[in-house]
Amino acid sequence: MDPTGATFDSAFWITSGVILLLLVLSGFFSGSETALTAASRGKLRAQADKGSGGAQRALKITEDNERLIGSVLLGNNLVNILAASLATALFTRAFGESGVALATLVMTLLVLIFAEVLPKTYAISNAETAAALVSRPIGIIVMVFSPIVAAVRLLVRGVLRIFGVTIDPDSHILAVREEIAGALQLGHSEGVVEKEDRDRILGALDLGDRTVEEIMLHRSGIEMINADDPPEAIVAQCLQSSHTRLPVYRDDPENIIGVIHAKDLLRAMYKAGQSTAGGLKITDVAMTPYFVPETSTLDEQMRQFLRRRTHFALVVDEYGSLQGLITLEDILEEIVGEITDEFDPDADHPVTKAEDGQYLIDGAMTIRDLNRATDWNLPDDEANTVAGLVIHEAQMIPVTGQVFSFHGFRFEVLKRDGNRITQLKIRPL
Repeated sequence: MDPTGATFDSAFWITSGVILLLLVLSGFFSGSETALTAASRGKLRAQADKGSGGAQRALKITEDNERLIGSVLLGNNLVNILAASLATALFTRAFGESGVALATLVMTLLVLIFAEVLPKTYAISNAETAAALVSRPIGIIVMVFSPIVAAVRLLVRGVLRIFGVTIDPDSHILAVREEIAGALQLGHSEGVVEKEDRDRILGALDLGDRTVEEIMLHRSGIEMINADDPPEAIVAQCLQSSHTRLPVYRDDPENIIGVIHAKDLLRAMYKAGQSTAGGLKITDVAMTPYFVPETSTLDEQMRQFLRRRTHFALVVDEYGSLQGLITLEDILEEIVGEITDEFDPDADHPVTKAEDGQYLIDGAMTIRDLNRATDWNLPDDEANTVAGLVIHEAQMIPVTGQVFSFHGFRFEVLKRDGNRITQLKIRPL
């Protein structure tokens, strides 16, 4: 009897065919896992809205990533282990004891090239297309393996809990914002996303994390009207002011009794048929002031502005003391940047680059605005303004000419007005 013929009989070729089929299945599982995890849910949603059934199915099965990955890994490991076992038996029969090492080498190369690298490379290059194509069979596999995967999931979570690790099933939802921010930063670093576009989108995303206190106009910079001033003086002040709305106080600037709108003032004068302001009572024209707490988020405050159909609010602290004011325009500027019109004073540039390469900064400029203008990363956890950051880090009120170094930057105090730092010179170290 010919030993060669006995070795390469029909059983040999059937087993070889089964191993080949298992390698194809392994490649399918590997590519499917990569495609479904790498596919953009935003792009899949857009395709689904256009009527793509595959994209819709891909969205549905990726809602539970843990179950999806568990099912795919289960199928992949089953076919890989079965293929390796059959190959070992086949090579042992053909080459004796040395067939074990030979089977390991051959199967490693075949699995690496045809079941891992090749399908995953295609899946990464065509993630959304591949995800839509494999969504139907993977959906069936997930449904079939669901009981086993559920048991494995309970076992895994129990083991992790022993080591103090708790799995949050909603963690992927909380990571969406970080994914968008990371994609924008990466796109900007690669030159795909413009800095202005990145700043606008990140500014909109940050509204829910920032408070009114961070962007309000401090009370020291608020222009107010004294209700006890003569009507002519009040009208003159309103006409000379660059602001449309001005708070009205009586006796004490903390005692705000209303907000005057220049249009309402002129409308009242016209209605009374007066060419002058004589006899005009300012309290009859002023609107009821709108107060908001300094801890309100910008997102919530913008909603309140839109709901109340007003653009102006006075900010108070927990004791009811006036801290500043905020407008709808201030919030919008956090998204689109500085907004000016023909009635605004000539806009000065708070960030000026000196001849020596250092930056001249207004002390009242917010750290966030400075970071956006220069692409720096100065921390704004302890202070809102650049001057506040210097005072916080120095633990004192610096004098003119003092120099400090912290957070990788050199700060030099150029001007000071009373206890306020009005101008600094900054450069990276």
